[in-house]
Amino acid sequence: MSARRELPESSFLAAAAGRQPARVPVWFMRQAGRSLPEYRALRAQHSMLAACFDPELVCEITLQPVRRHGVDAAILFSDIVVPLRGAGVDLDIVPDVGPVIADPVRTAADIAALRPLDPERVTAVAEAVSLLVGALGDVPLIGFAGAPFTLASYLVEGGPSRTHARTKAMMLAEPGSWHALMTRLTDLTIAFLTVQLDHGVDAIQLFDSWAGTLSVADYRSFVLPHSARVFATLAGAGVPMTHFGVQTAELLGAMAEAIRPAPAAVVGVDWRTRLTDAAARVGAGIALQGNLDPAVLLAGWPVTERAARAVVADGRAAVAAGASGHVFNLGHGVLPESDPGVLTELVSLVHSL
Repeated sequence: MSARRELPESSFLAAAAGRQPARVPVWFMRQAGRSLPEYRALRAQHSMLAACFDPELVCEITLQPVRRHGVDAAILFSDIVVPLRGAGVDLDIVPDVGPVIADPVRTAADIAALRPLDPERVTAVAEAVSLLVGALGDVPLIGFAGAPFTLASYLVEGGPSRTHARTKAMMLAEPGSWHALMTRLTDLTIAFLTVQLDHGVDAIQLFDSWAGTLSVADYRSFVLPHSARVFATLAGAGVPMTHFGVQTAELLGAMAEAIRPAPAAVVGVDWRTRLTDAAARVGAGIALQGNLDPAVLLAGWPVTERAARAVVADGRAAVAAGASGHVFNLGHGVLPESDPGVLTELVSLVHSL
């Protein structure tokens, strides 16, 4: 295991841990990606999966938004299906579609056939993290993984889905099979995040992208125990941990329960919920991350500036209401059409506030 870096001046780590940051920290989900011309130039020569398994490419793409925007944290360039590939699942990331699974998991036999993570298959990720720790200086590196429910949805549906109907059908009709699948995917998620932690990431984020399709009752019964085990198992690493999903307004309290074992807990909030409302649902002692609507960036700088100031003010009010800190971010990922210049100006604005 790599020795943990000491980054006492990091505004991101301070806010996540409930300390007073020198300034409001800001980074963006999908900051390393399709909005950047330098990223598109690299991707023109490499498929998404190939890029995710090339340590030098991962390092370069992760560094691009740090150089360009001056954000307060880097997030590892990867994809949530990388650990599935590391467990031998036959899949591809199809342009304009997303992850596609060759043989969806639909039966108890399919679940039993799933293998654990093979560390040898993700050595590229480990090497990339080591490279980044050396290259980032005093900028913290966030590692990440897809949450067990979101991974299960891809496996069961065979790819992206609007309704997640097959996933919910298995969950409700075959709870034994469902929990067996979630147990295996929780083990996989823990193993993949452990690889990143062992090589020096300074924080982690768990993306439960599709959890918002569930009711609170179903989330509590079928998802929360497994996500909670991820955070509880990794709490000993001593790093900040963030829990994020889309359209999860009604789930924020339950998601906060899952992450409370973390030594420094952050709940990500999408743009549909005010941070002050999120603070009430999450409860005291947990930091919030978010939550500018990514579409605002397409509306021009005056609109972006007004909206960003409102988010910062809402974040301050959320902290006054009991949240332990606020990390400025978007309420989901940067849209490909976004002007990189607006993102750079947004970082400067947030820092000035």
